[in-house]
Amino acid sequence: MDADIVVIGGGPVGMVAALYAARAGLSVVVLEPRPAPHDKACGEGLMPGALLALHDLGVDPPGRALRGIEYIDGRRSVSADFSGPAGRGVRRTALHQELRAALEIAEISVIPGTAAGVEQDADSVQVVISGSKQGLVCRYVLAADGLHSPTRRRLGLQAKAPSVRRYGLRQHFRVAPWNDCVEVYWAASAEAYVTPVAEDVVGVAVLTTRRGAFDEHLADFPHLAERLTGATPASDILGAGPLAQRVTSRVCGRILLVGDAGGYVDALTGEGLAVGFAQAEVAVQAVLLDRPAAYPRWAQKVTWRSTALTRGLLVATQPTWGRRVTLRAAVAMPGAFRAAVSVLARS
Repeated sequence: MDADIVVIGGGPVGMVAALYAARAGLSVVVLEPRPAPHDKACGEGLMPGALLALHDLGVDPPGRALRGIEYIDGRRSVSADFSGPAGRGVRRTALHQELRAALEIAEISVIPGTAAGVEQDADSVQVVISGSKQGLVCRYVLAADGLHSPTRRRLGLQAKAPSVRRYGLRQHFRVAPWNDCVEVYWAASAEAYVTPVAEDVVGVAVLTTRRGAFDEHLADFPHLAERLTGATPASDILGAGPLAQRVTSRVCGRILLVGDAGGYVDALTGEGLAVGFAQAEVAVQAVLLDRPAAYPRWAQKVTWRSTALTRGLLVATQPTWGRRVTLRAAVAMPGAFRAAVSVLARS
């Protein structure tokens, strides 16, 4: 047996899962083909719950404190502070570097390679490594191989995705942050998220149902575009999608799907990493207790609030009139908006 757990995928959720496993006294190996650090199209705002999980593991990535969330549609805005600790805007590459350093301290091996397949019996799982005659034999596999998880598809756990497809684009700009909240700008069929990630850099992510260039989408947010006039791009444009992914189950025998690999609703509320970290923790608990079949229920228990909020907002804001009504309701009922932000903070 090479390890108690093989984690397929060395993104933030996979590395957090490996750290939880090592802390629990389990032997763990991470399988990841890409050199560190990895970049990704994401909002880069760590909700307070995600940041607390990292601190619990001894990881403290550099970035800018976030006191809350502000919704803006050009004519009106409403903001809400997190009720407890602050969140943090963190460059994805910086987060990845900090987590890889934590793996090294914990003496967790990262093997450069891709999982070409998984074969399991009642007692173990063999992970086939692409281009290698040798595989890895372990008691359990935690598949954290992302939004379009090859492991999920190989196991036949992919379910039909929703008909409405949303995509994400992200770019950074060299400009001093003008707000200590995550700003969410609303347009007819898209949202733009502005996250301060350094003293002189903001990240701008766009979520939309319409394909197009980043600059074309940015034009849908004239107030934001004006703020960025003259700002120098500080990163390449990256894209992701389609975002929504569904699964028939998060577990197949001794293989557990963690994070985006286990299904994804949308990036609308920015709690993706918090959800993934919570799933990673309960996945390790399921392994410790030899109760993999309990994992889907435990994963749902720790993430149902944020998932329900995301689904509700997606339904409410899908039509253009729904977007207008949602923001007006947030302005008219700031207490309800603060309650929703509080859910995100705890996720």
